[in-house]
This record gives sequence, structure tokens and C-alpha cells, in this order.
Amino acid sequence: MSETFHVVPVEAHERIVREAYRQRGFDDAESGHAVALAAAATRHGIRTHNAIKALHLDDLFGSKAAGCVPGASIRRLPTRFEATETWDAGKKLGQAVAWEAIDRCIELADRYGTGTVAVDNAFHYLWGGGYVMEAAKRGYIAYTNCTASLAEVVPFAGKFPTLGTNPHSWGFPTSDAVGFPIVIDWATSVVAMGRVQQFLREGKQLPPHAAVDANGQPTTDPAQAKALLPFGAHKGYGLALINELVAALVGGSLPTIRSREPVAGEKQSCCFYFQVTHPESISGDGFAAGRSQAENVKAVLADILGHGNDTCLLPGQLEADAAKRSDAAGGLLFSTAEVEALNGIAAEAGTEPLDTASLATA
Repeated sequence: MSETFHVVPVEAHERIVREAYRQRGFDDAESGHAVALAAAATRHGIRTHNAIKALHLDDLFGSKAAGCVPGASIRRLPTRFEATETWDAGKKLGQAVAWEAIDRCIELADRYGTGTVAVDNAFHYLWGGGYVMEAAKRGYIAYTNCTASLAEVVPFAGKFPTLGTNPHSWGFPTSDAVGFPIVIDWATSVVAMGRVQQFLREGKQLPPHAAVDANGQPTTDPAQAKALLPFGAHKGYGLALINELVAALVGGSLPTIRSREPVAGEKQSCCFYFQVTHPESISGDGFAAGRSQAENVKAVLADILGHGNDTCLLPGQLEADAAKRSDAAGGLLFSTAEVEALNGIAAEAGTEPLDTASLATA
């Protein structure tokens, strides 16, 4: 990481973000959940899903546009399945719903070996990797996907954006094996729209074959990018389609009308899907050479990274390294443009801005 960053104290970041959510009407618990996700994203180097992105999303589609309802309550729907729950989130803040859902999945996995929570009528939860990472740190296998707030992705061989960026996130309990949880977390577009917004702030160009302009023509200019392309052509398209089909089974809305002007008789909210598995519940107990389950995981990873592959990265390694850099710096790392954006948020929330000149750099 060659860029110089400002070191924002964790407490100052928490104050600004918490006050921004309170000013918008969210209660203390919701604001705390939003702060926790924003801090985790920034600490792990996920600059596309930090507090700036979260509050921008709320500006466009959330509490300022009736897409998210501060103080809403989750309604747990009746079910005959003991290890599976379906919730109507009532457009509650997505981060608050997601943290509660991952905790509930863990409770179910402890009892039944696996736990699933499907969420209808939700508002976007931002960085899915943060939730599965937390479960993985606690010793579980975790998965989540969600539908995005907008249809911004053109399907393979199509012309019009009818899919969301529709991320998938997996977390595996590998801290004992490699020192950090493996977290496989990706949007199904070449880049997330948050990356487009980040590059626009910082005057950078997009990679080729990532976005199209208003006429459907390829562009690398973030200011001209109006829709995104799926990664891996038909492969990313298929993965994005999974999210829409899962959401359709839960009760999800038509992707092209989400976060748009109200459509009579239609829902216009997102869906979440969470699943947590206790590692013991899938153990066949037939590990070679007398290895335990944990030893077998470590041996498999060592084999993958062996044979001359020792310079390869594991998913989650960059995030773990970013967290170490942040911790060593003594705060959260933000670019100059991001500090300016945070100060804009502070001004709106009526709280003290950051004094850029007094911030340490890293």
C-alpha cells in the first residue's frame, strides 16, 4: 500500500458515524451496529463499504427516501422448521438486521449443526464479509448473500441492467491454521459501484470491461459509468442470478424496481440469506494419517500453498494484513478525500469535524 493515509482515532470515527445515524433518527442500538460494521470494514481495508458508502446509500435510498425505517422492528414469521427462520425486517437498518441474523444462525448451529435465517423486506447490509468473518473468528463456517439496492449490472449478452451487484460472502474458521479466517467475499460485477464512487473521489480510472456508459458502451471513466458488467462473463452472471432466485423464493422484489419510485402493488426492498454451519456437524471423522479435523484443514491449506505456490495469497489475507496495519498505526486509515467526506458527514450531523492537520499519517 503506497498511498499515504491519515490515522483517524477509533473514538473520533465512532462519534461522527454514531451521531450521523442518530441525526437521521436511528436508535442507539442501530447506530452502534452501523458503527461496528463501518469500523470493521475500514480496519480491514474495505474502503468501498465504509461509513461514507453506508451513509451515501442511506441518503439515496434509505431513511431519506423511505427505503429504510429508523427504529423498525423485525417480525419473525411462523415456521415448522427448527433450524431455519424467516424474518420480515420491516425495512430496518440492514447492518442491525445482519448482525442479529448472524448471531441467531450461530445459536441455531450450536443446537442443530446448522442455522439459516432468510430476511425479507430489508435495507442493504453493506459489507457481507464482515458478518461471516465474525462467525469464522468464533469457529463457524458462514455464508451470506443479498440482493442489491439497485439493478446496476447488465446480464451476460444483454443490454439493460437487470441485476444487482449481488455479493456472496463465505467465512471459514482457519485462524489456528493460517493466523486469520479465510473470507471469500465478492460482488458479482467486475467492480462494485462503491469502487466506482471511490475512484471518482480519487481521480482514478476503472479497469477495462468493468462498466458501460449511458449508451451501453464500455468506459473506464468513473464519471461516465452508468452500469456494471458481471465478472467472468456468464460465470458472474450465474452467481448474480443465484441471489435473485433465492430472494424470489423468500419473497423478494423485482430487481429493476428496487429503490425506484413506488410501484403500486409491488415490494421494492432487498433480501438477505444467512447460513452458519458448525464444523463438527459435517465431519466424517475419516481424516488420513490420524489427523484431527483442524489438522486436516491445516494440511490441505499447506498442500495448496506448497509445490512452489508459497507466494500465493489466501482470501482474507489482505484484509488481515490491513487490520494489522491499522492496529499498528493506532487508528483507522483514511485517504485525504475520505477525511474530507467524513468531515462533510460531521458537519451535517452537527458534531466536531476531524482536524486533518493534527492527524498522524501512515
